[in-house]
Amino acid sequence: MTNWERNIRKVVPYTPGEQPNQPDMIKLNTNENPYPPAPKVQQVLKEMDAGDLRLYPDPSAGALVKAIADYYGLKEDQVFVGVGSDDVLAMSFLTFFNGEKPVLFPDITYSFYDVWAELFRIPYERPALDDSFHIKKEDYFKENGGIIFPNPNAPTGVELPLQDIEEILKANPGSVVIVDEAYIDFGAHSALPLISKYDNLLVVQTFSKSRSMAGMRIGFACGNPVLIKYLNDVKYSFNSYTMNRTSLAAGVAAIGDRDYFEDTCQKIMDTREWTQKELTVLGFTFQDSKANFIFASHKTCPAKQIFEALRAKHIYVRYFAKPRIDNYLRITIGTREEMEQLIRFLKDYLA
Repeated sequence: MTNWERNIRKVVPYTPGEQPNQPDMIKLNTNENPYPPAPKVQQVLKEMDAGDLRLYPDPSAGALVKAIADYYGLKEDQVFVGVGSDDVLAMSFLTFFNGEKPVLFPDITYSFYDVWAELFRIPYERPALDDSFHIKKEDYFKENGGIIFPNPNAPTGVELPLQDIEEILKANPGSVVIVDEAYIDFGAHSALPLISKYDNLLVVQTFSKSRSMAGMRIGFACGNPVLIKYLNDVKYSFNSYTMNRTSLAAGVAAIGDRDYFEDTCQKIMDTREWTQKELTVLGFTFQDSKANFIFASHKTCPAKQIFEALRAKHIYVRYFAKPRIDNYLRITIGTREEMEQLIRFLKDYLA
């Protein structure tokens, strides 16, 4: 090791899902929305003046903050926006998890959490999910330096009931509790109604999944104004111009197209329910998903074997070679036609 390497911050990075580029592929591995963004988004992009890109964007993201606040019935000082929910969550780790006690998050969950904890030198513990992949609320009733979990959880798709979330909040008045709701719009119950009751609750959501804008990178957090102020203080100490002009305009348009948003979410939920029934017939088992994916294991055929067989046919799903979940596949819900092709392949392969 050379002398300068001794001063480098070394971490094991997050591994994103594979991004294949095959003309005939069925891409069900990164939880993207199979439908295009709302028509209003497409229209605002067509009308954008490229000459405006010479100007810096609004550092406060005021128009987007107002659109989100109006949509959810909040005040503007209760909303923070960032470059995807990953940016918002990373900023939240940096802002709120600054104590000596360990931050708590599940052992099976979004795999960026431990990466951020290691990056920012935050102590952490990972209480184990039960055998059915459910969070045990009692595990979060002990001393801690903060709590974070997705709801529905990833990669399992399991929802934690709102009453359990409230019990965790009641048990932790001295800690910031972050509920990561990346998949909330596919049938789960949001914790947003609780932010007026608990000043230590931060709810994080994204435009990447339910609003079909993973390529635009828009995330947001909602909480009491004091939490939001602290987040903005850290943001402005890090990078004041986080949201670009194109994202801001497209985000406002997406929020304004409620009918399209609700229609596409319903299509995905309907297709998910159909797919779960078909997978059950084929011998797969899984917990009831409230996300835009299914986390499934086959009774006799190893997950890795199925994953490789699908990949050979340019059907991409996600496989995690990790303890407790190395015999599961996370299957994103695509269009009905895509899921029918998946099921036809599995029927032939497993016959």
